[in-house]
Formats: sequence, C-alpha cells, structure tokens
Amino acid sequence: MYINASAIEKVVLFGDSLMAGYGLPKEHHLSIVLENNLKQAGLNIKVINGSVSGSTSSGGLNRADWSLSEPGIDLIILGLGANDMLRGIQPEETERNLEQIIKVAQNKKIEVILAGMVAPDTHGEKYKKEFDAIYPKLSKN
Repeated sequence: MYINASAIEKVVLFGDSLMAGYGLPKEHHLSIVLENNLKQAGLNIKVINGSVSGSTSSGGLNRADWSLSEPGIDLIILGLGANDMLRGIQPEETERNLEQIIKVAQNKKIEVILAGMVAPDTHGEKYKKEFDAIYPKLSKN
C-alpha cells in the first residue's frame, strides 16, 4: 500500500510507552520528533500522541473508537503488543485485538501503519513463533 504523505494532515500515534515517550523529556517524544521532522521535510502534518504507557492491545481496543473519533484523522500508526508479550498474553488474543483496532480505523476511513513487535524467547520458542507471526499476518490481511 502506498500512502501519499502530502495528502495527510493528521496522524495519531496509538501505542504504549514505546510511542508515548515514557521517561523521556517531552521534546524527545516520538510525536514531537516526528512532527518536527515532517515539517523540516516541508509537510504540514499534525502528529497526535494517542499512546498510553502500559497499554495492552485490549486496553487499546477499549479506547480505539473514542480515540479515533476526532475529525480529520488521516492515519494511525498502531504500535501495541509489547505489553501483551511481556505479560504472556496469548498471541491469538493480541492478534484479535489488533485486528479489531484496525477495523475501527478502517471503518472511520483512517489509513493504518502497523508497527510490529518481535518477542524474545522468554516465554519459550512456541510463544515466540506465534507472537512474531501476528504482525506479518495482519499486514498481509
């Protein structure tokens, strides 16, 4: 899929602490850095930090409809799943939640960029294999 950056006016970062900027000074938050970089590239795109530290895919699903209800959102960058993996949540549940968040965005005519996660082998090879397969599968679908 190709997204025409010049047609985008508003982006929502929708993730956990990795996107929220937990522990970083505000000027180093991804939303601020990304918006500044886009402006330097000549693009007037507003980047909204809709991320919540500690959020799981389930928490994201619970807030997706409300978070994406602001008018004019063109794109969501979805980066959830790391906390699911750290908590050992079954990959099937994470995948279902992410799929539902994507559907909420698509129903609102919002384009989606899915930021994938890779699990360590802390929960075993089977878990890692199943978790790591979530993001390529969702992007293909």
